[in-house]
Amino acid sequence: MSIHIGVAGWSIPSALADRFPASGTHLERYGARFSAVEINSSFYRPHRRTTYERWAASVPPGFRFSVKLPRTITHERRFVDCQALLDRFAEETDGLGNKRGPVLVQLPPSFVYPGDSAERFLSDLKTTVTDNIVLEPRHASWFMPDVDHMLERQKVARVAADPARPPPVAQPGGWHGRAYFRLHGSPRMYESAYGQDAIAAHAGVVAALARHGIDVWTVYDNTVYGAATRNAFELIDVLSGHDI
Repeated sequence: MSIHIGVAGWSIPSALADRFPASGTHLERYGARFSAVEINSSFYRPHRRTTYERWAASVPPGFRFSVKLPRTITHERRFVDCQALLDRFAEETDGLGNKRGPVLVQLPPSFVYPGDSAERFLSDLKTTVTDNIVLEPRHASWFMPDVDHMLERQKVARVAADPARPPPVAQPGGWHGRAYFRLHGSPRMYESAYGQDAIAAHAGVVAALARHGIDVWTVYDNTVYGAATRNAFELIDVLSGHDI
């Protein structure tokens, strides 16, 4: 059983700076307070292996990075003819060593479930990079029982996201050994803070999943005005009162 709470990126809002150590890089200071972070920049551009190595060396042993798969694979190639790109991504992110957590595979909303080729791609990804995969589909065709069964076979967890578009996105799916929540802010994505009731409700979900031995990740992505960092602290505080 493990719980990972963090933010999409490790910037430190000035209003919360006093909750972090005063010295060190942003990542070093962030890693002193949180156990996980989601790297989204890898979606847009590659990073050198040495960069990942430097990041891994900046955080405590128990810290974990989730890493977003490049959009060239998910949005441009859409799983087709991607082996060379997977090889490169593997070589780069291997620099994180055992601090590499899940690889996040986010699909464009227009990406219709492609049938058997999806399972072949996930198998290739597991063989090349890691068997620690979370998938965030956003087209309704992915939210069907046969797709869930395929993800269960592949041990790939389906991301739960807020706001949920389409509605089934709100609940985790696929493999039940991991639950990965991406909370973007509601009603205004990337901007709105979650209130105390929402934090408490999510803490209850996290605690219940963790009691069943499920690896639970919560990543706040409502980063525009610093709400993500505040909400992550609030979730940690509320969970401290749960019997887990």
